[in-house]
Amino acid sequence: MLCIALVFCACQGMAPAQNSDVTVRLTVGGSPRHAATAEGAVWLVPLGPVPPRSDAQATDKQPQSYQLLQKGKEFHPHLLVVPVGSSIDFPNMDPFFHNVFSLFEGKRFDLGLYEAGSRRSVRFDREGISYIFCNIHSEMGAVVISLRTPYFATIGSDRTAVIHNVPDGQYILKAWSEDATAASLRSTERNIDIKAGKPDVYSMHLTERAVNGSAHKNKFGEDYPPQPAQTY
Repeated sequence: MLCIALVFCACQGMAPAQNSDVTVRLTVGGSPRHAATAEGAVWLVPLGPVPPRSDAQATDKQPQSYQLLQKGKEFHPHLLVVPVGSSIDFPNMDPFFHNVFSLFEGKRFDLGLYEAGSRRSVRFDREGISYIFCNIHSEMGAVVISLRTPYFATIGSDRTAVIHNVPDGQYILKAWSEDATAASLRSTERNIDIKAGKPDVYSMHLTERAVNGSAHKNKFGEDYPPQPAQTY
């Protein structure tokens, strides 16, 4: 009987901890257009050691290959959130050249000119936010957020994100939106304590940045030359 009791206690101690889903509602400014068009992401930075993910989604949060397609003079998707160490393919599906580059924050790279039907790839080996552009077409832009934490999610059309299966522990909750000011992104960061069985729903309101009409520069730090009229 003593042996049975010891085995029972050991099994109880080996029972996996119950994880939580963290729901975040993100709003930017008060403009109705953000209800459906604003893109964003939220993530949790662990404070101290946290048990690794044990759920089926754990493999989705490991470095792997992603794709940022160029078609119709646009990047698809516009926003990608990836684990640090992931590679991103940049296939050119337009009938003309592109020159993808990022020389600002996050990963810096310049893929040079490459023709229709070809592709280049970049390994995002550092944490940060990378603003992606084309050196030929000024209207093209995308964002890649590379994170060391596996606890992240993108904002849906309802302005809500759900980070699944988060172990108990203390975290910093962070958010990003292209439409928000840098100051509001910093000021809305907060420390949170995740405990299984406790409702984990948070609201984050970001200040909308002013649109001043100034365009980004090309990879040489110069204004883009006027684009000739094209029929494609």
